[in-house]
Amino acid sequence: MLSLVSRDWWVYAIRGIAAILFGILALVWPGPTLAVLVLLFGAYAFVDGVTLLVALARGDVLARRHKWATALMGALGIIASIVALVWPGMTALTLLYLVAIWAISTGFLQIVAAIEFRREIDGEGWMVLGGILSIVFGGLLVAFPSSGLVTLVWMVGFWAELFGFSSLGVAHRLRGIDRDLNKKARVQSAGGVA
Repeated sequence: MLSLVSRDWWVYAIRGIAAILFGILALVWPGPTLAVLVLLFGAYAFVDGVTLLVALARGDVLARRHKWATALMGALGIIASIVALVWPGMTALTLLYLVAIWAISTGFLQIVAAIEFRREIDGEGWMVLGGILSIVFGGLLVAFPSSGLVTLVWMVGFWAELFGFSSLGVAHRLRGIDRDLNKKARVQSAGGVA
């Protein structure tokens, strides 16, 4: 089962890269208009949601084992992106709460998945870290809604960077496991002992 989970390390890598790119854009352009922020968030949430649903459809073992959480996280990402892209003129406060709800929801679901993931490999702490960061980020947005759009942009950027790097940590760990398992399988198929 571990070989099936580790072969899809790329799912975490794509999520991490998308988050990092989104974070860089948010940090480099701290004074964008609401429409640009909405489009950046919408694009990231869409990539994140689709990536999770593709993992589920491909038969990723972890995704199928937690299909309700994976499907819900994927659907939330796509729904959040549609709302952000269809109504780009919404107020900054509405966007703030949309981002906060999405971050808290996906953070909680990621922690739930990590609790189950710990039975399969070491290093699930990266998933927990990403989930905690998402929940803290969403909570800060709810607690300080009047801090302004530029602050929101910076908070989103920093959160995306941290979440992205934690996802890359998971991907790195899974890729290493995948390599080790493939090496072991090659040695065994060649008649050697691993």
